[in-house]
Amino acid sequence: MNWSYIQEVLPLFGKAALLTVRIGLIGILFAILVGLLCSLIRQLKIPVLRTVVSVYIELSRNTPLLIQLFFIYYGLPKIGIRTSAEACGVAGLAFLGGSYMAEAFRSGLEAVGKIQHESALSLGLTGVQTFRYVILPQAFAISVPALVANVIFLLKETSVFSAISLMDLMFTAKDQIGLYYNTTECLFLLVAFYLVILLPVSLLGSLLERRVRHAEFGT
Repeated sequence: MNWSYIQEVLPLFGKAALLTVRIGLIGILFAILVGLLCSLIRQLKIPVLRTVVSVYIELSRNTPLLIQLFFIYYGLPKIGIRTSAEACGVAGLAFLGGSYMAEAFRSGLEAVGKIQHESALSLGLTGVQTFRYVILPQAFAISVPALVANVIFLLKETSVFSAISLMDLMFTAKDQIGLYYNTTECLFLLVAFYLVILLPVSLLGSLLERRVRHAEFGT
């Protein structure tokens, strides 16, 4: 292991890690918004939009992120829609993640008992208030494990961004291996940085899951 080389390229990998985290978090935020919107459309059973959402979810979940990125980055310019590599990465994560988040929210919404809705209405709450203050908090608590798993999954999926020449961790590692053939050192840094990114997310997710579980059962 060439530790002097590792020390030399450490800032380069750090910069790539920051880019990976920034694009990943923005894409995940949009994925959560898309997923919540899709789950609401399916919950409300809006005829046409419900069908569109179902087609979107099946298309998104049954095609690889790499193919989706290729379509956005290389295919859309053929019809005059051009995006930067960073915007393509965000759009790809939002498109893929939105379907997974939608399923997580759907399972949470369906797990809330009908009696909760009826009780809220009997207390004088409107439909919007019932959903906002009664249904959604409970659905979110139930969905936390699936949401955290999806966040970790999407952060790991950022490793394919190198295919669209985005200077993320994977691109930097492959670039350095191609230039200097320090494969062991580059792979060590790649694993280390992904561990630094994902381990705190996993720990925070476990903590959040325990807290909402305690809140759910009143302990």
